[in-house]
Order: sequence, then structure tokens, then C-alpha cells
Amino acid sequence: MPRHVSSTVKYNSAKSLVPNLQVQCAVVKLILDRKTEKALDILSSFYKIIPPDIRVGTIKGKRKTVYAVYVPKERRIYALNSDIFYNPFIILHEYYHHLRSQGTEHRGSEGHADNFARQFLNSYLSFFEAGHSVTQARAHRQSKLFQTREK
Repeated sequence: MPRHVSSTVKYNSAKSLVPNLQVQCAVVKLILDRKTEKALDILSSFYKIIPPDIRVGTIKGKRKTVYAVYVPKERRIYALNSDIFYNPFIILHEYYHHLRSQGTEHRGSEGHADNFARQFLNSYLSFFEAGHSVTQARAHRQSKLFQTREK
């Protein structure tokens, strides 16, 4: 059953394809804070679509090759384990596939999904780096934030 979504997100402009910088940062922070469903609700509110279901688990044929997968027929993201469930790069990458399946203007390649996720992470990192030392920022940048989608 789909979660209900409030429409509290502000748009950059009428033709905006991504949320503003503050929303992008908030989405990444929510995922890192283990509030992945709330992050997906915010994104889905922005795009005016039903949020995908998300669960820890795998599907046949993908168990040994990827950390997560989006299944359009089910409108569901499967994350291999709880670490992946809270990995912003992977979750945003899979969310991009959900967007694509909902008939949005986004293009559907793996590269486009990676770029979508990177845009959010770069926004978050620019905010993070502004308030931390160079050493802390470098360590954060090299952390699991940029873990790829494949094993």
C-alpha cells in the first residue's frame, strides 16, 4: 500500500528536474540517518508520484551481481542488506529508475541514474565540507557515500 505524501517541498522553478540544494541535502541526510522511506516520500512529493516500496531482500538472478535493484512491476526497490538500505548513492540511483518508470522526463540509462545520485551527493558534500575541516571532509567524501551499485 503506498504511503501518503505531503506536498511540502518547494520547487526551484516550474520546469525543475531536481529539487533545490537544500532538499537534495535533506534527502541524503535522511538516508544517512536511517530514514530512507521519509527521503523517498519527499522526493516523490517533489515529482508528484507515488513513492516506491523499499525492502531488504533480493530477487532471483541479481543476488550475486548488484547491491540493489528496482522492479518496475512491483514499484519496489530491493536492497541487499540494511547497509545498502541506508546508502544514499545506491538508493538515489534506484529511485531514478523508479522516476523513469513513472513516465517522467528523465532519461533511463545507468549513467543517467549515477549522475542523478551524484548530483544529490555533491550537494550534500558541498554543505558538509563548508562546516568541517579539510581532513574530515576528505574522509567523508571517501566514505560509503559514493559506493557503486554493483558488487
